[in-house]
Amino acid sequence: MQHEGPKAEEIKNLFAAVATGYDKANDAMTLGLAHLWRRKLVAWSGAKAGDQVLDCATGTGDLALEFKRSVGTTGKVLGTDFCAEMLELAPPKAKKAGLDIDFQIADAMNLQFADKRFDIASIAYGIRNVADPEKALSEMARVVKPGGRVMILETGDSPDHALRPFFDFYFRKVIPRVGGWVTGKRFAYEYLNNSSRGFPSRDRFLELMKNTGRYEDLEFRVLFGGASFIYRGVVKSKPTIN
Repeated sequence: MQHEGPKAEEIKNLFAAVATGYDKANDAMTLGLAHLWRRKLVAWSGAKAGDQVLDCATGTGDLALEFKRSVGTTGKVLGTDFCAEMLELAPPKAKKAGLDIDFQIADAMNLQFADKRFDIASIAYGIRNVADPEKALSEMARVVKPGGRVMILETGDSPDHALRPFFDFYFRKVIPRVGGWVTGKRFAYEYLNNSSRGFPSRDRFLELMKNTGRYEDLEFRVLFGGASFIYRGVVKSKPTIN
Protein backbone atom coordinates (compact mmCIF):
# COMPACT_ATOMS: atom_id res chain seq x y z
CA MET A 1 0.00 0.00 0.00
CA GLN A 2 1.45 3.32 -1.07
CA HIS A 3 0.90 6.24 1.29
CA GLU A 4 1.20 9.71 -0.22
CA GLY A 5 2.44 12.38 2.15
CA PRO A 6 2.24 16.19 2.10
CA LYS A 7 4.18 18.52 -0.19
CA ALA A 8 7.70 19.17 1.05
CA GLU A 9 7.60 22.96 0.76
CA GLU A 10 4.37 23.18 2.74
CA ILE A 11 5.83 21.09 5.56
CA LYS A 12 9.04 23.11 5.60
CA ASN A 13 7.08 26.35 5.92
CA LEU A 14 4.82 24.86 8.61
CA PHE A 15 7.70 23.80 10.85
CA ALA A 16 9.55 27.04 10.23
CA ALA A 17 6.48 28.86 11.56
CA VAL A 18 6.34 26.91 14.84
CA ALA A 19 10.07 26.31 15.41
CA THR A 20 10.62 28.63 18.38
CA GLY A 21 7.69 27.23 20.35
CA TYR A 22 7.90 23.64 19.14
CA ASP A 23 9.56 22.12 22.21
CA LYS A 24 7.16 23.70 24.70
CA ALA A 25 4.15 22.74 22.62
CA ASN A 26 5.36 19.16 22.21
CA ASP A 27 5.92 18.77 25.95
CA ALA A 28 2.48 20.18 26.71
CA MET A 29 0.67 18.03 24.15
CA THR A 30 2.33 14.77 25.21
CA LEU A 31 2.20 15.59 28.94
CA GLY A 32 5.98 15.25 28.93
CA LEU A 33 5.78 11.61 27.85
CA ALA A 34 7.64 12.19 24.57
CA HIS A 35 10.92 12.30 26.50
CA LEU A 36 10.21 8.86 27.96
CA TRP A 37 9.20 7.50 24.55
CA ARG A 38 12.43 8.69 22.97
CA ARG A 39 14.41 6.94 25.69
CA LYS A 40 12.43 3.75 25.05
CA LEU A 41 13.25 3.99 21.34
CA VAL A 42 16.97 4.38 22.03
CA ALA A 43 16.95 1.45 24.46
CA TRP A 44 15.10 -0.80 21.98
CA SER A 45 17.51 0.17 19.20
CA GLY A 46 20.35 -1.49 21.08
CA ALA A 47 22.56 1.58 20.66
CA LYS A 48 25.90 1.08 22.40
CA ALA A 49 29.20 2.86 22.88
CA GLY A 50 30.97 3.51 19.60
CA ASP A 51 27.90 3.25 17.35
CA GLN A 52 27.32 5.61 14.44
CA VAL A 53 23.77 7.02 14.41
CA LEU A 54 21.81 9.09 11.89
CA ASP A 55 18.74 10.90 13.23
CA CYS A 56 16.55 12.16 10.39
CA ALA A 57 14.02 14.98 10.82
CA THR A 58 15.83 15.69 14.07
CA GLY A 59 14.06 19.03 14.54
CA THR A 60 15.51 20.66 17.63
CA GLY A 61 17.63 17.57 18.32
CA ASP A 62 15.95 15.79 21.23
CA LEU A 63 16.29 12.24 19.87
CA ALA A 64 19.85 12.92 18.71
CA LEU A 65 20.71 13.94 22.29
CA GLU A 66 19.26 10.71 23.66
CA PHE A 67 21.31 8.65 21.21
CA LYS A 68 24.50 10.54 22.03
CA ARG A 69 24.09 9.70 25.70
CA SER A 70 24.04 6.01 24.72
CA VAL A 71 26.86 5.91 22.15
CA GLY A 72 29.22 8.00 24.28
CA THR A 73 32.37 9.82 23.26
CA THR A 74 33.52 6.95 21.03
CA GLY A 75 30.28 7.02 19.05
CA LYS A 76 28.96 9.62 16.65
CA VAL A 77 25.49 11.06 16.16
CA LEU A 78 24.50 13.08 13.11
CA GLY A 79 21.20 14.93 13.28
CA THR A 80 19.61 16.09 10.03
CA ASP A 81 16.55 18.08 9.04
CA PHE A 82 15.41 19.89 5.91
CA CYS A 83 13.95 22.81 7.88
CA ALA A 84 16.76 25.23 8.74
CA GLU A 85 14.65 27.14 11.26
CA MET A 86 14.12 23.99 13.32
CA LEU A 87 17.66 22.72 12.94
CA GLU A 88 19.34 25.95 14.07
CA LEU A 89 17.87 25.40 17.55
CA ALA A 90 19.58 22.01 17.95
CA PRO A 91 23.30 22.90 18.32
CA PRO A 92 22.77 25.25 21.30
CA LYS A 93 20.69 22.56 23.01
CA ALA A 94 23.44 19.96 22.48
CA LYS A 95 26.11 22.38 23.70
CA LYS A 96 24.10 23.17 26.84
CA ALA A 97 23.83 19.42 27.53
CA GLY A 98 27.57 18.99 27.03
CA LEU A 99 27.07 16.65 24.07
CA ASP A 100 29.13 16.71 20.86
CA ILE A 101 26.67 16.18 17.99
CA ASP A 102 26.92 17.11 14.33
CA PHE A 103 23.90 18.68 12.63
CA GLN A 104 23.35 19.07 8.88
CA ILE A 105 20.61 20.07 6.48
CA ALA A 106 19.36 16.95 4.69
CA ASP A 107 16.18 15.58 3.14
CA ALA A 108 15.15 12.15 4.44
CA MET A 109 14.02 11.15 0.94
CA ASN A 110 17.40 11.95 -0.61
CA LEU A 111 20.15 11.41 1.94
CA GLN A 112 23.61 12.54 0.84
CA PHE A 113 25.42 9.77 2.75
CA ALA A 114 27.22 6.67 1.55
CA ASP A 115 25.64 3.22 1.65
CA LYS A 116 26.11 1.22 4.87
CA ARG A 117 27.63 4.11 6.81
CA PHE A 118 25.60 3.99 10.03
CA ASP A 119 24.73 1.39 12.65
CA ILE A 120 21.33 2.94 13.35
CA ALA A 121 19.04 5.44 11.63
CA SER A 122 16.03 6.99 13.31
CA ILE A 123 13.19 9.41 12.80
CA ALA A 124 10.76 10.68 15.43
CA TYR A 125 7.45 12.27 14.46
CA GLY A 126 8.74 12.95 10.97
CA ILE A 127 7.97 10.03 8.70
CA ARG A 128 4.31 11.01 8.26
CA ASN A 129 5.43 14.46 7.11
CA VAL A 130 7.49 13.37 4.10
CA ALA A 131 6.00 13.29 0.61
CA ASP A 132 6.88 9.61 0.09
CA PRO A 133 7.30 7.65 3.35
CA GLU A 134 8.40 4.47 1.55
CA LYS A 135 11.19 6.33 -0.23
CA ALA A 136 12.41 7.82 3.05
CA LEU A 137 12.30 4.41 4.73
CA SER A 138 14.29 2.96 1.84
CA GLU A 139 16.88 5.74 2.04
CA MET A 140 17.29 5.28 5.78
CA ALA A 141 17.91 1.55 5.28
CA ARG A 142 20.35 2.22 2.44
CA VAL A 143 22.70 4.20 4.68
CA VAL A 144 22.59 1.63 7.50
CA LYS A 145 24.86 -1.40 7.64
CA PRO A 146 23.32 -4.87 7.12
CA GLY A 147 22.00 -6.04 10.47
CA GLY A 148 21.68 -2.45 11.67
CA ARG A 149 18.39 -1.01 12.86
CA VAL A 150 16.02 1.66 11.60
CA MET A 151 13.87 3.08 14.39
CA ILE A 152 10.70 5.14 14.01
CA LEU A 153 8.61 6.96 16.63
CA GLU A 154 5.29 8.10 15.24
CA THR A 155 1.60 8.68 15.86
CA GLY A 156 -0.99 7.09 13.63
CA ASP A 157 -4.65 6.43 12.95
CA SER A 158 -6.93 5.99 15.94
CA PRO A 159 -6.93 2.64 17.73
CA ASP A 160 -10.01 0.50 17.23
CA HIS A 161 -10.88 -0.08 20.88
CA ALA A 162 -12.47 1.59 23.91
CA LEU A 163 -9.92 4.43 23.98
CA ARG A 164 -10.73 5.59 20.46
CA PRO A 165 -13.23 8.30 21.48
CA PHE A 166 -10.68 9.72 23.93
CA PHE A 167 -7.91 9.85 21.30
CA ASP A 168 -10.24 11.33 18.68
CA PHE A 169 -11.28 14.10 21.07
CA TYR A 170 -7.71 14.77 22.23
CA PHE A 171 -6.20 14.98 18.75
CA ARG A 172 -9.12 16.88 17.23
CA LYS A 173 -9.81 19.38 20.03
CA VAL A 174 -6.98 19.54 22.55
CA ILE A 175 -3.84 19.41 20.40
CA PRO A 176 -4.76 22.30 18.05
CA ARG A 177 -5.73 24.47 21.02
CA VAL A 178 -2.63 23.72 23.06
CA GLY A 179 -0.30 24.04 20.06
CA GLY A 180 -1.97 27.27 19.03
CA TRP A 181 -1.79 28.69 22.54
CA VAL A 182 1.93 27.95 22.91
CA THR A 183 3.09 28.90 19.40
CA GLY A 184 0.37 31.22 18.13
CA LYS A 185 0.09 28.99 15.05
CA ARG A 186 -3.05 26.91 15.57
CA PHE A 187 -3.29 26.12 11.84
CA ALA A 188 -0.06 24.13 12.08
CA TYR A 189 -1.40 21.89 14.82
CA GLU A 190 -4.68 21.41 13.03
CA TYR A 191 -2.62 20.01 10.16
CA LEU A 192 -0.55 17.82 12.51
CA ASN A 193 -3.77 16.45 13.99
CA ASN A 194 -5.21 15.61 10.58
CA SER A 195 -1.99 14.04 9.33
CA SER A 196 -1.75 11.86 12.43
CA ARG A 197 -5.31 10.58 12.24
CA GLY A 198 -4.89 9.55 8.61
CA PHE A 199 -1.45 7.94 8.87
CA PRO A 200 -1.03 4.13 8.88
CA SER A 201 -0.11 2.56 12.19
CA ARG A 202 0.69 -0.87 13.62
CA ASP A 203 0.82 -3.61 10.95
CA ARG A 204 -0.19 -1.13 8.25
CA PHE A 205 2.94 0.89 8.88
CA LEU A 206 5.09 -2.24 8.93
CA GLU A 207 3.73 -2.92 5.42
CA LEU A 208 5.27 0.37 4.26
CA MET A 209 8.63 -0.80 5.60
CA LYS A 210 8.21 -4.24 4.06
CA ASN A 211 7.36 -2.74 0.67
CA THR A 212 10.84 -1.22 0.40
CA GLY A 213 12.38 -4.70 0.25
CA ARG A 214 15.15 -3.59 2.60
CA TYR A 215 13.94 -4.85 5.99
CA GLU A 216 13.51 -8.01 8.00
CA ASP A 217 12.44 -8.73 11.60
CA LEU A 218 9.85 -5.96 11.58
CA GLU A 219 8.25 -5.17 14.95
CA PHE A 220 6.30 -2.44 16.72
CA ARG A 221 5.45 -1.44 20.26
CA VAL A 222 2.39 0.49 21.39
CA LEU A 223 2.82 3.51 23.65
CA PHE A 224 0.14 4.82 25.99
CA GLY A 225 -2.65 2.75 24.45
CA GLY A 226 -1.93 3.94 20.91
CA ALA A 227 -0.98 7.59 21.38
CA SER A 228 2.29 6.75 19.62
CA PHE A 229 4.18 3.74 18.30
CA ILE A 230 7.80 2.66 18.06
CA TYR A 231 8.75 0.65 14.98
CA ARG A 232 11.96 -1.30 14.44
CA GLY A 233 13.29 -2.88 11.28
CA VAL A 234 16.56 -4.77 10.80
CA VAL A 235 18.32 -3.94 7.52
CA LYS A 236 18.72 -6.88 5.15
CA SER A 237 22.12 -7.95 3.80
CA LYS A 238 20.69 -8.08 0.28
CA PRO A 239 17.70 -5.84 -0.53
CA THR A 240 14.87 -7.37 -2.54
CA ILE A 241 13.84 -4.29 -4.47
CA ASN A 242 11.49 -4.59 -7.42
